[in-house]
Amino acid sequence: MSNKHPTRLRSGPVDRAEPSESPDGRPNLLLPDRRAFLRQVAGIGGLVAGMAMPGLGRAAGFAEALGYDPGYPVDFPHFDYVNADAPREGSLTLSVFGTFDSLNPFVLKGLSAAGSNTLLFDTLVVRAWDEPFSVYGLIADRLELAEDGLSATFRINREARFVDGRPVTARDVVFSFETLVGEAAHPRYRYYWADVAGATEVDPLHVRFDFRRANPELHMIIGELPVFSRDALVNVDFAEQSRTPLPGSGPYVIEAINFGRDIRYRRRDDYWAKDLGVNRGQHNFRTLGFKYYKDETVALEAFKAGEFDVFHETNSKRWARAYHGKPFDEGRIRRREIPHDNNAGMQGFAMNTRRSLFADRRVRRALNLAFDFHWSNVHLFYGQYSRCDSYFANSELAARDIPEGAELDLLAPHRDRLPPELFEQAHVVPFAPTPEIQRQHLVQAQQLLAQAGWGLEDGKLRNADGEPFAFEIMLAQRGFERIVAPFAYNLRRLGIDVSYRTIDVALYQRRMNRFEFDMTVVSYGQSQSPGNELREMFGSESAHREGSRNYSGVDDPVVDAMIEAVIYAEDREALVTACRALDRVLMWNEYLVPNWYIGAHRLAWWNRFGYHDEPLPRYFSGAEWVMQTWWETHAEPQPGPVVNDVSSLNGGSPS
Repeated sequence: MSNKHPTRLRSGPVDRAEPSESPDGRPNLLLPDRRAFLRQVAGIGGLVAGMAMPGLGRAAGFAEALGYDPGYPVDFPHFDYVNADAPREGSLTLSVFGTFDSLNPFVLKGLSAAGSNTLLFDTLVVRAWDEPFSVYGLIADRLELAEDGLSATFRINREARFVDGRPVTARDVVFSFETLVGEAAHPRYRYYWADVAGATEVDPLHVRFDFRRANPELHMIIGELPVFSRDALVNVDFAEQSRTPLPGSGPYVIEAINFGRDIRYRRRDDYWAKDLGVNRGQHNFRTLGFKYYKDETVALEAFKAGEFDVFHETNSKRWARAYHGKPFDEGRIRRREIPHDNNAGMQGFAMNTRRSLFADRRVRRALNLAFDFHWSNVHLFYGQYSRCDSYFANSELAARDIPEGAELDLLAPHRDRLPPELFEQAHVVPFAPTPEIQRQHLVQAQQLLAQAGWGLEDGKLRNADGEPFAFEIMLAQRGFERIVAPFAYNLRRLGIDVSYRTIDVALYQRRMNRFEFDMTVVSYGQSQSPGNELREMFGSESAHREGSRNYSGVDDPVVDAMIEAVIYAEDREALVTACRALDRVLMWNEYLVPNWYIGAHRLAWWNRFGYHDEPLPRYFSGAEWVMQTWWETHAEPQPGPVVNDVSSLNGGSPS
């Protein structure tokens, strides 16, 4: 199947996971994560008889993609990247970093269990992983968009059922929307759907969403809405509903729970959507389990001992050196780097600009100059990574050269609020291929710090009031300490009193929610077409709102203007232009010290599973791909040919 035509892909509200060495391989990829989708939304499913909706314009068919033809026909039997005839028995157990104390992934309070969103709840539409952005129907089987773009009406599939057998109705959809944008739910949903004025039950099978203003894709991203049972929750305190499973309409139910340690799900035999084309060849395991570990090195040893089945590696040193022994020699454990086309986004050491210490852009640039990525990549990462040089790394959305044309037109009205250099030269992430160049970087850093009012006194950096330049780097994984150490060494050479500390995951999440840190590692995953979620990451209104993902505290009207330009871009060309302008403003403001990325999912597994690899999907999470599309071939691991496809290690070794 060809995907030649560009389109817009959204990334919706997601639950945060502590970044690892690489943003593609975060240890908590199994945390509830609804990666949003939608540039063009589907009408969906076999069209059952229903009332005609007056005053409505274009109606989506089974699938629609603005700017290109959908990759699948109306009556498609299954996605190309699945095995429609896969066996539907057996079990799969995965690992998760951290802990959990909640079964409610939709509130700010607590740490929710892996799978408690994606396995239990269906949404109105789902996306294909092998197209830039096309969606197909699940709960909804039709979408109609008003000609003025100010409302959209979804029709509910008559067969949709909750786990208790009750039908899914428009009233449930309205209740779900109002719950998620209300005070009880995580505030990210209110921001993500801020332009949705409300939802109305037209009749039991039709729900209409009204919009505050025309948004090129708002009718599409609302399709991400997970649907709850109103009857089961209407008299429940949603914010405090954490230990009792929420009733959903998804393919699994919870079978066993040991809070903080493990959780197991059982596939529903009566799952209403198991025969839809969007689901055939998926959800192939009768039981799915997750075991929690607070140390990833311990988790790897547990994997090699057979405690769980698949390990998603996030550490370059372990990937290069820890995968050996009898099970590997016999082919009973296999490993492979699974390529993907995901937008790499940005990972970096984020500076909390709410702290006066990091308020000056010159200070932030100085800290950036102190990080020697080349040394770390050679000596710590076995040459496996590329440098993040953009908030949209590895995509056409990344800013390059100097602004011109339509991008310059976007930026020029804000010239007095932007660094003059932004208009004169391309932003360059510091790179030091030799020790001499890194020494030059430290000299430049010292000069910038002096310009910002910081001077050396007895080997310590102090301001005019004699206060030392001191801060802490907060971590959630001990494995990151070896990476931070050389960075901290260079900072100390500048006279900075820096320390780093690994804390408990629950405390870490609490402090992140409240922005109680100086510097930490953050990861901003991006899609092929960013949009509303950017307000949550970088918008001024989210800078001081507890629980937002604006970790650096970006509070800049220019950034806000560029975000709005992205959201309301009328076509792909305008979207790319706006993203590049936003990227340029963020990079020149030096809010973080960019890290690195890798264009593959590093997986190891016991040889008792099958998966469809011709073709592979293109835009996907490694964890969800395993959960949703793999199948069991044997009850016990089988010996066989050694599979050791690790191309990133070819020629890469520490020196």
